[in-house]
Amino acid sequence: MTRTVVESKTKTVIIGFDEPFCVIGERINPTGRKKLAAELEAGNFETVIKDALEQVACGATVLDINSGAVFTNMMAKDPRYADNNFVEPPLMKQLIEIVQGVTDVPLCIDSSVPGALEAGLQACEGRPLLNSVTGEEERLELVLPLVKKYNVPVVAISNDDTGISPDPDVRFAVAKKIVQRAADFGIPAHDIVVDPLVMPVGAMASAGQQVFALVRRLREELGVNTTCGASNISFGLPHRHGINGAFLPMAIGAGMTSAIMNPVRQQEMEAIRAANFLMNHDANGGEWIRFAKVLETVETGMSFAEASAAAAQAAGGRRGGRRGRA
Repeated sequence: MTRTVVESKTKTVIIGFDEPFCVIGERINPTGRKKLAAELEAGNFETVIKDALEQVACGATVLDINSGAVFTNMMAKDPRYADNNFVEPPLMKQLIEIVQGVTDVPLCIDSSVPGALEAGLQACEGRPLLNSVTGEEERLELVLPLVKKYNVPVVAISNDDTGISPDPDVRFAVAKKIVQRAADFGIPAHDIVVDPLVMPVGAMASAGQQVFALVRRLREELGVNTTCGASNISFGLPHRHGINGAFLPMAIGAGMTSAIMNPVRQQEMEAIRAANFLMNHDANGGEWIRFAKVLETVETGMSFAEASAAAAQAAGGRRGGRRGRA
């Protein structure tokens, strides 16, 4: 059975067909978050710390760290700041060190800049997930050697030099190519987590059906774990959390094993907790019962994030020492 092992210094998370769904928190990402990008440019990491703690309390077992910030003011003073290859590597190192200082969950290093990926790999304690490699030839040659050198799992995104195909068969072929090329580097299939690319259902009516079929093929034919940017399915539509909340359990039923998503959204997390229970990935419903207590606290007027944090604190908060399963 395919098991992708991701580790921090003290915790192990297993992404697998018979494991609870792995929630990879997406919030530490300055792309599209002007306030966060401005804070990072000023050397202010308060939101990063808040987002890290909040996401873990709400149920993220892995945190995605993205260093794609645009430092507009610095760029005006020094043209080097217009180059992501200059900005991202030191920022990635800072972000990882700060997040590791406040929480002990494994990390996912997220950047399009190879130098930032390696800076993150050097700063990470344990065995992080690397995000990402695509089927583009240049990207394969830059990223796969890093995956092999540091012996880490990698997210494989199903697009190549021709872009993102609307044809699911083409996206499957790209994923297969990445798995085969990884094998040439000595990287096993269980260390590849494929993102089959979720299209917006508002633009493509068959987007959900495509993903469910692709996930089944990836599991049955390639034996790989899968992930996605969960909110892509509802892009551009009203009441997005309702769509996301329906999509996630359906994807889990099809065999998807993780998602990069916002765990601070109650509706999506409730759907995932229930799906884990229904898929028999929650022994005796213990996690569902604990989660139900959080929902009961929300009904008293507390926000989901506040109720989740209070429950985590009551359960002992952060745990250090010997390695444990997250």
